[in-house]
Amino acid sequence: MEVSAAHTTDVEQLVRHDMSRGYQIFSLITPPAYIAFILTRRGRGALSINRVLRATWVGGLSGSAACGGFAYTRHAFANEESVRKRRFQAAYDTNRIRAEDHATIGGVLMAVLTPALLWKQARIIHLILGGASFGSGIGFLFHQIRALAGDPPPTVEIPDIAH
Repeated sequence: MEVSAAHTTDVEQLVRHDMSRGYQIFSLITPPAYIAFILTRRGRGALSINRVLRATWVGGLSGSAACGGFAYTRHAFANEESVRKRRFQAAYDTNRIRAEDHATIGGVLMAVLTPALLWKQARIIHLILGGASFGSGIGFLFHQIRALAGDPPPTVEIPDIAH
């Protein structure tokens, strides 16, 4: 079975979108899950900012890898037409674009603010990567709250694709 270059490009684009979404979701879920796990298993003495920030960026990275792998297996072996249609839907999905924008803004802000506020509390790599991951999750959450509060992004009509 020969795979066309267009299909490969479509699959790569969809995998990137899903990896980004996995990073955002797992970056949001990991800190409270890690804190709850540590508090129930080891107690308050084992909890530190360094460990929480490390768990946050490692959780985001793991979510990105897991969602990317799932997306690849889903799209790589799917019908070429359905994959192309999904890619166009993803490209014109203003809700997804706004969520990625908010996550990016949150990630950049927290990558700068976290080291500035917690300089002596953790290692610099965990401050930057953990702050960026935490900010990405918070930006994604902010987007969801904004959409639920009655400020949905405008819808864009998807152009008809002529092959």
